[in-house]
Amino acid sequence: MKWLLGICTLVCFSHLAAQTMTPILIEADVGRDSGIFSKSPVVQRAILLKPSIPTNTALLFYRGWSGIANIKTESDWKRNLNYLQNNTELFAQAGIALVVMDCPSDENSVAPGNKPLGCNDDYRSSARHADDVRKITALLRDKYGITNIYVMGHSYGTISSKWLAKNLGNEIQGSIHSASMTVASKYNRMYGSSVESFDMSSLRAPVLNIHHGDDQCEHTPYATVVAYSKNNLITVKGGEGTGEVCGGTHLHSMGGREEVSTKAIIQWIKTRQVQATIGE
Repeated sequence: MKWLLGICTLVCFSHLAAQTMTPILIEADVGRDSGIFSKSPVVQRAILLKPSIPTNTALLFYRGWSGIANIKTESDWKRNLNYLQNNTELFAQAGIALVVMDCPSDENSVAPGNKPLGCNDDYRSSARHADDVRKITALLRDKYGITNIYVMGHSYGTISSKWLAKNLGNEIQGSIHSASMTVASKYNRMYGSSVESFDMSSLRAPVLNIHHGDDQCEHTPYATVVAYSKNNLITVKGGEGTGEVCGGTHLHSMGGREEVSTKAIIQWIKTRQVQATIGE
């Protein structure tokens, strides 16, 4: 009996270990040009992390500040996945592809100090943004058989996840908003002001909000998200807040609770079940 259990354990472990992600650089011509003296076609880039098992489901992810992924090669995925970066195997095991989204090439510029020079609220709230994303979802559908699309944003990335959820409507299966930005910078209101009074009830596809109960970032107050959430909020508890309060290692980014937060997101995608509180 022990030898049979040993074989089963080895086979089961091998099966889980085999569920890896293959990064694939994808890009789509969005049908417009940029440049003043020399015109060049604008492209929308993304990195598809494709599970080794067949899947028809993908989660399109928009990173936090500066909000611009600056994708050049398929190896640029990890630095743009925020707290999901060390838990991609959980998505692989669940049969969910991850798609790291960038801003299009005509909005893709960052100044020293991680200050974006494009891809602000004007673009993210526009029909142009939704149309650019449609180019990627069409490619995912036609080339990779992915028909179920979810959109997720973290922190400043929720400007995209909210506006895409509104402008794409039932073209997507759902949207996830992590550490939602609801207060714009007082120094540059081009980034964040469009969601200070955003109507979450206007979103037609299912919605999940996930937020740390002790988020200390001034742009992402927990109380605001509680006020507009309706039985679709996961509150994360505990963990360790280190570094800058709006940064990638603090409670704002689920510091110390990355894995349990990732599992809760996957559970919602698979079952629509919402755990009201996790991480205690």
